[in-house]
Formats: sequence, C-alpha cells, structure tokens
Amino acid sequence: MVINPDSAFNGGYFRAEMVFSDEYPYQPPKFRFLIPITHPNVYPDGQLCISILHTPGEDLMSGEQASERWSPLQGAESVLRSVLLLLDDPEINSPANVDAGVLYRDRREDYNKKARETVEKSKKDIPPGFEMPVSFEEKPPPKAENDDDFWAESDEEFDFGGSDTGDDDQMEDFEDGEEGSEDDDDDSNSKQ
Repeated sequence: MVINPDSAFNGGYFRAEMVFSDEYPYQPPKFRFLIPITHPNVYPDGQLCISILHTPGEDLMSGEQASERWSPLQGAESVLRSVLLLLDDPEINSPANVDAGVLYRDRREDYNKKARETVEKSKKDIPPGFEMPVSFEEKPPPKAENDDDFWAESDEEFDFGGSDTGDDDQMEDFEDGEEGSEDDDDDSNSKQ
C-alpha cells in the first residue's frame, strides 16, 4: 500500500512477495511485485533493483558502498520502507527498466499517468471489506465524554486514603496532641 498524497503511486495496493532463504538474516530476502509496475527500478518480472536487496559487502562494479547494501541488522521492515521510498524517488542512473527511466526523466507527466493507471489496476486486488488507510498515523483513541462532576468536591473532603476501620478519627486526635504526646512524657519524667 502506498499512502503518500504526493506520490504518483498514492492509493496503490501492490501485491508482492518476500522470500527468506535459509541464510537469512545474513543474506537479503528476495522481493518482487506480483503485478506489472512501470518504474525505472522494477524489472519486467517484478523484481527490484535496489541496494538493500543486494548481498552484503563491497561491489566495485556496481559503485554501491557496503553501507548501502544488505546487512544482518536490517529486516523486513527496512526492505518495505526502502521499497516505498524507491517508488517515489527512483534511481534513474542504473535503471532496471530503461524505458521507464527515460519516461521518468524526460516526460514526467506521462510517467505519472502510467503510475496512476497502475494504481487503478492494483485496486482490483484489494480484499473485500479491507479499509485502505489514509495515513501512517494510528487512529487517535476515542475521546472520553466530559464528566462535569469529575473535579467537583466530594461530601467527604478529607477522605484521601486512610482505613475503613474508623480509627482515622483517633489518628487525627493523636496528631493534634489530644492523646498522650512526647511533651506529656517529658513532664512526667521531670516530676520524679
């Protein structure tokens, strides 16, 4: 799913598959779209030409740095984020689909029109009852109804904890010095 109002692919529901080999996470997964997409970095069979899916290490022929390629620290989410970014910002210097690369570079409106046509075709794959999100943000929690009495004073203003045994009154008396206090003890010691 592409959820980016600025993207020519906005609203697209692009079925794809990601296959993980026995060497994962030390080797990248394989990724391919299951429907044809006109894009400079998508091969006719749906596979992508994207650095994150290339085996780890330096490749002097490709010009990619090792940091751009797959590493075991990355995962499926990194791949999916990279694919979404690539859809909106193709690498046209080394295209997998040369015709799409030229179209993107020289006739952007025609490229965007093809992208929108692809989006419309992709919508037939949306499962019944599926609600397409309109943003990456989660829905806010439901608003609680305002309770006008929430901050109102209760009948028992000083009922903040304490016990249910009824001994609280005795505790208040003790704190006020009505039951024996240290001063009373000092007076009794001085009379002896």
